[in-house]
This record gives sequence, C-alpha cells and structure tokens, in this order.
Amino acid sequence: MKAPPRLQSLVEEGLIDTVVRQLMSGKEAMVYVVRCGDETRCAKIYKEADQRSFRQAVDYTENRKVKNTRQARAMAKGTKFGRQASEAAWQSAEVDALYRLADAGVRVPQPHNFCDGVLLMELVTDAHGDAAPRLNDVDFTPEQARRHHATLITEVIRMLCAGIVHGDLSEFNILLAEDGPVIIDLPQAVDAAGNNHASRMLLRDVANLRNFFGRFAPDLLTIDYGNEMWDLYQRGVLYPETVLTGHFRRKTGPVDVGGVLREIDDASAEEAARRVRMAQF
Repeated sequence: MKAPPRLQSLVEEGLIDTVVRQLMSGKEAMVYVVRCGDETRCAKIYKEADQRSFRQAVDYTENRKVKNTRQARAMAKGTKFGRQASEAAWQSAEVDALYRLADAGVRVPQPHNFCDGVLLMELVTDAHGDAAPRLNDVDFTPEQARRHHATLITEVIRMLCAGIVHGDLSEFNILLAEDGPVIIDLPQAVDAAGNNHASRMLLRDVANLRNFFGRFAPDLLTIDYGNEMWDLYQRGVLYPETVLTGHFRRKTGPVDVGGVLREIDDASAEEAARRVRMAQF
C-alpha cells in the first residue's frame, strides 16, 4: 500500500522499505505492518492530542522529567511550545518504558527506532505468523486463564521492580503471542517511586487482570495480589522472583473517607473508559 504521510519520511530515510497494511487504529495511535529489510515490524503513529480519546491526565504526567527548565515552564504554562513539548514527552514515555522493560526481561515488544513521532517495534505474532490477537478477542479454558493470569502477574512484578507501573493495563492492551501474553501500549506508564498515584494505578491494573481472567476461572476473583505486591515494593522486599500468596491483611485504623470517595470516582472513570474501548472494537 502507499505509505501514509507520517511514514513517508521513514521510507525516505531507509528505516522502512514498504508499508504492508494498516493493523489497527486505537484511542491513541494508528499501527501499520511494515517491512524493514528481511523483517516484518509494526510502525506506531501517535495521534495528535485533539484526536485521542485518552488524555494526558495530570495523574499520569506527574513527575515526568523533561530535558530542560524552559520546556518545563512552557509545559506548565500551556504555551504552544509547551504543548509541543508535552506531546513529545508523552510519546517518548512509551519508548523509554519499552527499552527499560525489555532490558528488565519484561514481555513487551522489542523497540527498534523512534523517529518523527513514529515508533518502530517488533510485530507480535501468533502460532501462524499472523498479528497476535488481543486478550479481549480470545476465550479461555479455566486452566488457560489461570496460567496466563499467573504469567501476567509475574510480568507486573518485573515491571514494578524496574520502577514502572503500566497505568492502563487491561485485556485491551495485552496481545496473546504464540508463547504467551505480551504487554503493549505504554505511553501512560508512570514512575512507581515518583508518582503519588502509582499505587492506585497498580491496584487497578492488577484488578483488571483478575476481573478479566476471573470470567473464565472464578476462583481468581478471591485473590488479592495488588495490595500484597505494593506492600512488598514499599518495604523494599519485592523481587522479580517473588512468589505472592494472594492474601493481604489490611492494617486497621481510621477510615480515609476522602480516599474512599476518590477510589469510587476513579473506578467510575475507569469503567466509563472501558466502555469506550469496548465500543471501538
């Protein structure tokens, strides 16, 4: 097919030989299957801010670093230059997270290049060599659900040990490759130690996994890995090889009513976002 305008510069630079087809159009980007020499890869073209259904919420961008103080001031003021800098930071966040997580052994697509707002990375495939499906497009036996859930909990632990929380993990951004689940879509990833909302996002990510796989294996719905995981991380005793029990005893004390209300609001917002995502597929 003819290369879209956003990919043309990569063709001219020799980073892409041909564009095979469009793979998907999501809430934040369009993805194309491309040929690079003898390899088939995917090219992710980030949408402009006004075309995305996923917004750069302050919760996600809190404590993100930029190259210099001028950029930081411009981003805070919301100037044209600041908005451009915010876009660049939003896009590079996924690139940085992918390289960091790949180095930590997390099951994510291998990144290859980032140029002109386009991310070139590994094309995750199924047993037939076709583009791997998302989890939400697949049905599982109880045994398969338990196995994939266990795999993904291990990956979330590895991510957290690498200092990263996905922030939007669900069945919509996990692919089922021939050898198991692969986590994708990381522009909203947050720094576990530097973001005040990291614990809430981690608990939501883990709950999303539990609730999805719990449809096929209801026994998973009684397991609480999220709180146990975060407690171990905070105490500095969480390691990639840590085996969780699935049980967590909450500390007793005064109830934070404001915190409970915020959790309810966050859950409502997440459910609304989930319904939007489901409507797109």
